[in-house]
Amino acid sequence: MASHTPVSIDNAKCVLVIGATSGLGRSLALAISELPSRPTVIAAGRRQDRLKELEDKKLATLQFDVAADEETLKKTIDSLVAKYPNLDAVLLASGIQYQVDFNKHVNLSQVNKEMHVNYLAPVAIISMFLPHFLKLSAESRPSFVIPITSGLALMPSPYVPNYSASKAALRSFSISLRAQLKSTHVNVVEIIPPLVESELHDEQGTTPMLAKFWMPLDEYTTKTMEGLRRGDEQVAVGMAGTVLKRFEGLDQPFPTAGIERERK
Repeated sequence: MASHTPVSIDNAKCVLVIGATSGLGRSLALAISELPSRPTVIAAGRRQDRLKELEDKKLATLQFDVAADEETLKKTIDSLVAKYPNLDAVLLASGIQYQVDFNKHVNLSQVNKEMHVNYLAPVAIISMFLPHFLKLSAESRPSFVIPITSGLALMPSPYVPNYSASKAALRSFSISLRAQLKSTHVNVVEIIPPLVESELHDEQGTTPMLAKFWMPLDEYTTKTMEGLRRGDEQVAVGMAGTVLKRFEGLDQPFPTAGIERERK
């Protein structure tokens, strides 16, 4: 039986970062590529011009759309694992955010898209990688599933209620997945960002206001990498870390005893 003592991202040999063409994903992909262990980093995203820029920084790249249909995702992931058999970490950074006011007309297509990209697609992608990661686990090799949720999963914002709900769903899934995989070498590491400098806010026109409060991206990346290298199962810095400690009680382990009894 595997023991889930802290496992550092330094142990990863090949890391796929989905959503690496901007924001947190891009910054973390570059930071991981500079670890002393020098893992192979595959930067995945939709925008070819951004991928080319990452190629110039010596990262491997992959054009990848999380909103693709299930068959396309499966073919892409299977071919990726065949090409990179040492792939042992996937970091899911893709996300979209819409402001929704339920006092007014609600664009349900946006609501559905937001839930799909932020929750349903990550669950599908993780499920498609797990057979490979469980095979590595059987060889006593660690692997990493790293979803990026949000501080808004802990304390929702009325300005982005569906985004908050989608990230809360992904957080809930991550906690349950970690419990299910407790007896394996698959490490579920949730990254919980606070408000961070990001292009995510540009389309909504909220950047000028939020820039007064957000954590600079470089500072956030440095602190998050510290948590990943320590082997934290929940990497929450800044205000997200404060809220997590206040409302979740980091000293209280997740109650997995019931799950283990059912398996026996």
